[in-house]
Amino acid sequence: MNQPIKRHPSLQPISREHHFGLLLCWKIRQGFRLNISPERIKKYSDWFWYNHLMAHFEIEEKYIFSVLPSDDALIVQAFAEHQRLKTLFESEDIPLSLELIEQELDQHIRFEERVLFNKVQQVATPEQLQLIEENHNTPFEDNWEDEFWK
Repeated sequence: MNQPIKRHPSLQPISREHHFGLLLCWKIRQGFRLNISPERIKKYSDWFWYNHLMAHFEIEEKYIFSVLPSDDALIVQAFAEHQRLKTLFESEDIPLSLELIEQELDQHIRFEERVLFNKVQQVATPEQLQLIEENHNTPFEDNWEDEFWK
C-alpha cells in the first residue's frame, strides 16, 4: 500500500484543492454514466473552471512553478498541461472536450501531487514557501445547485 505524501504546510491548502479537481473528473464520469446531457455537464464544468480552476492555475504558475527554473522539464510539462486544459475548457466540441478534461485533469493532478510538488517542496526556500502560503486564495466552495451526478 502506498504511503501518504507528506506535504509541506505551505502547500497543503493548494494540494487539498486538487481533491475538488479529481471530484470534477468523477462528476463528469458520473454524468456520462447516468446519460446526462453533455450541455448540462458542461455548464458545471464551465462554472468550475471560472470559479475555481483558473485561479488555482494562476497561483500554481505564479508562486509554485517559479520555485524551479522555467526550463525544468517538470515545469515545461506542467505549463503545457495547463495550456492544454485551458484549451479543452474553451472547446466547442462539448462531448469530446468533457471526456478529455476528465482524463487529462485527473492525470495532471496526479502528476503535480506525486512528482512536481514533491520536487518543489524539496528545493523551495522558506521565503518561497511563505509566499505560496500568503498568496493562496480563500478555500473553494462547491455550491452548484444542479447535482446531475447524483
